[in-house]
Amino acid sequence: MLRTFFAPTIEVSAHCDLPCGVYDPAQARIEAESIKAIIAKVADNDDADFRTRAILIKEQRSELVKHHLWVLWTDYFKPPHFEKYPQLHTLVNEATKLAGASGTKGELDAAKADELLAKIDEIAEIFWETKKA
Repeated sequence: MLRTFFAPTIEVSAHCDLPCGVYDPAQARIEAESIKAIIAKVADNDDADFRTRAILIKEQRSELVKHHLWVLWTDYFKPPHFEKYPQLHTLVNEATKLAGASGTKGELDAAKADELLAKIDEIAEIFWETKKA
């Protein structure tokens, strides 16, 4: 028993938690597209119950966008990516704020949803460039 406790350790290094194929900004984009569609449906519906349910779902989807972006930022992107793409920190920050309380989570503004989708597209472009490398 003591032998295993004092046994030398092996240092392991990996780029990702799992093989890189599990990361994809499309997850954030799908949720953001859902947010935009919900905003349109709420604008066209006067039913208070429907609107309440739709807004709750929109808020949940906004949280999922933030989650998927943070997973990319914390688990996939590494220092060499941030060196090559110095705007990446700002892009992720701006995108998560657009999905937050002052963005799609807290408002019914289709323009905010469009801004969010544009930021996700910029992040996705960088993501796919890193996958080619």
